[in-house]
Amino acid sequence: MNIDRMEFTAWMERIMERFDILMEAISTSKNHHTAVDGEELLDNQDIMQMLKISPRSLQRYRSSGKLPYYTISGKIYYKLSDIHQLVRESFIAPVPQKKPASDK
Repeated sequence: MNIDRMEFTAWMERIMERFDILMEAISTSKNHHTAVDGEELLDNQDIMQMLKISPRSLQRYRSSGKLPYYTISGKIYYKLSDIHQLVRESFIAPVPQKKPASDK
């Protein structure tokens, strides 16, 4: 089967246009998060990437009640405000060190 150069170029341009459409659709869906009542909901993958934790650690946070979660159609979601609260509660401020008596 012989294809001339013009036909091949036209065919490649159509393929590239479809790639562009797919890339736009992917980037749009990637930036779209689920929201309920104005509150952003994140899934397990989002939380694991955000907190840099393993699936087991995330499960432990859920099981211990440290991290509230919501199930919608069998999928687990977390409110962004609940994640911020978990981080605030987990944060331990550094204890100021006492100066030695000789520095006074």
